[in-house]
Amino acid sequence: MTFRYLSTALTLGAAMPGVVLAQPAPATASSGAQPVIEITAPRLARELYATPAAVSVVDRDEIQQGQQRVRLDESLVTVPGLFLQNRDNFAQGQRISIRGFGARAPFGVRGITVVVDGIPYTLPDGQAQLDAIDLDSAERIEVIRGPAAVQYGNAAGGVISVTTADGSDDPGSHVRMEGGSDGYRKYAVSNGGVNGPWSHHVSVSALNVDGYRDHSSTEKYLLNAKLRRELGSDRALTAIVNLLDNPRSEDPGGLTREQVHEDRDQAGRFTEAYDTGQSVDQQVLGLQYEDLSAGPGEFYLKGFYLKRDFEQQLPYPGDSLIDYQRDYYGASAEYHQTLSVGDMPLRYVAGLDLARQQDDRGRKNVAFNGDVTGKVADETQTATSVGTFLQGDLDLTERWTLSLGGRYDRVDLDIDDDYLSDGDNGGDRTFHQWSGSAGLSYRYRRNHQVYVNTGTAYETPTFSEFANPAGIGGFNPDIEPQKSWSRELGLRGNFDNGLDYDVALFSVRVRDELVPYEGDDGRTFYENAGDSDRDGLEVALGWQFDPSWRIDSALTLARYEFDSYASEAGDYGGNRIPGLPEQTWVNRLTWQGLDRRFAALETQYVGDMVADNAGDVHVGDYWLVNLRGGDGWRLGGDTVLNLYGGVRNLFDVEHYANVRINASNDRYFEPAPGRTVYAGIGIDF
Repeated sequence: MTFRYLSTALTLGAAMPGVVLAQPAPATASSGAQPVIEITAPRLARELYATPAAVSVVDRDEIQQGQQRVRLDESLVTVPGLFLQNRDNFAQGQRISIRGFGARAPFGVRGITVVVDGIPYTLPDGQAQLDAIDLDSAERIEVIRGPAAVQYGNAAGGVISVTTADGSDDPGSHVRMEGGSDGYRKYAVSNGGVNGPWSHHVSVSALNVDGYRDHSSTEKYLLNAKLRRELGSDRALTAIVNLLDNPRSEDPGGLTREQVHEDRDQAGRFTEAYDTGQSVDQQVLGLQYEDLSAGPGEFYLKGFYLKRDFEQQLPYPGDSLIDYQRDYYGASAEYHQTLSVGDMPLRYVAGLDLARQQDDRGRKNVAFNGDVTGKVADETQTATSVGTFLQGDLDLTERWTLSLGGRYDRVDLDIDDDYLSDGDNGGDRTFHQWSGSAGLSYRYRRNHQVYVNTGTAYETPTFSEFANPAGIGGFNPDIEPQKSWSRELGLRGNFDNGLDYDVALFSVRVRDELVPYEGDDGRTFYENAGDSDRDGLEVALGWQFDPSWRIDSALTLARYEFDSYASEAGDYGGNRIPGLPEQTWVNRLTWQGLDRRFAALETQYVGDMVADNAGDVHVGDYWLVNLRGGDGWRLGGDTVLNLYGGVRNLFDVEHYANVRINASNDRYFEPAPGRTVYAGIGIDF
């Protein structure tokens, strides 16, 4: 029985509606005592107000309350410096950029490290997928809004770290059923609990969407499970299972501006004739051991294995049917200790990361009439990464903390060409990279901090970005990793009257920027585009001005531009980097009534951007307004019934869900839906 049949049986067999989890009552504005927020994404665990870097924390309420829990942008919209596109094309996946890192990706994630329950979803070659992240079981998301190569190595221009429930924090059973515009249907079941030294949490969901545009439907099934066994007071063993079955995600393709004006919901050329889209079958297994009394410190050992089968039809005749079978596995070891240097406390972590990715990739030719005529590429891509790092915090005084870190990485990329009729396109590249960081934090009040930091980072081209424009396979010999140097000044705090603030100034210099362009056949290739500058201001404000009312605001003002960029197409020095708005502003007003009654009004402004390196294709700015709310009723005992719903794009504003950077044949635009609604019913017991 395939996973999707198992998932369907579970969701339908339950014969019960779904749920929004009960929300705790908000803290009062005059409560005085502030909660201690610990940050773990930087790997050296710290209290938030002792962390010398821009880090945002999204808790369970923001992730789950009245949300569809389908796409990351629902949860991360109030994180400044972070921009997400493409929430409606599941075949291409959401595009995420943090301070410009990741903006070049035409699909999937580049330049950003994604971690789920300690398992790196970013591969050794630097690419990542988000389709297996289960927001139904997510308890917490931490976002490092800047380079973190010391902690994570390659492609760590920013970090998104997701932690899912383990049963102790989400006991009981929950069932949800949702429906909405464009054929949206979702069913979710979860169960968690604690039994002596054992704890568990299991979440299963089934998603079906017809889609706003023609040829844009999706069918996806997801299971996420965590089983933990306490081995005494200081030791524990945790097993993690994540299963994804995505038998169909159609790709409606990009449109020209004229096509958008003619019919916003049409599919692009060749998409329906060739049945463009993808299918994915993925399994992830993880095993983690922790010992909190390993000598004078703490020891953590983690291992994982991922298997992914993938097939995608691209929207053009020729070598447009691709597939791969991926095996990805690795391990990490960390040792944490606190000691004294003189009379100054020192906390440090030393670690080792190992990972190996092996893709058996094929490509087939598709004739103009849609017939598959034979194989045109067959190669094995292998990436191996080894990294070792050391970082520490030294408390110079009770208020001043010095943070230093360093890392060495070796990344080996190898292609073994098994299709030799067009010559041997195999090859290999090896990169040796050193990364460093330094930060200084001054805690001028208990819950108020100012900090400065600087650090370096790097990104190797991924295997797909190494594609050779002169041939079908092998490496492009003309591209190199891009390297960056980041500087940051930040200020954050939390007042007793319920007001909190987070302000960061950043400046990033990137050398040998990797930039995509599309060839005449519609395929995407890459080149090093010289240097770029990324400077900006991020502001996040929150105010619990009444026990029932809270307002949050996140503003980003930035400048992203090529400092120097000369190519055969022209000199683009001084031009904006495509695909990035330089102003975003999100505001959210939340009301939490008695028990489970709530409402949230959200406004989102996205500034204009350009879609090509030359800056000739302009994309206008827009405002969106979203609304959601719900209520719950206790039916007896521990059983609670919940109803909730939402409206996205309340005023039916025409805008684009995605802008395809440097697209061929002027197919830059993927229109977003107008006003959409969803509603859900659920039960906790």
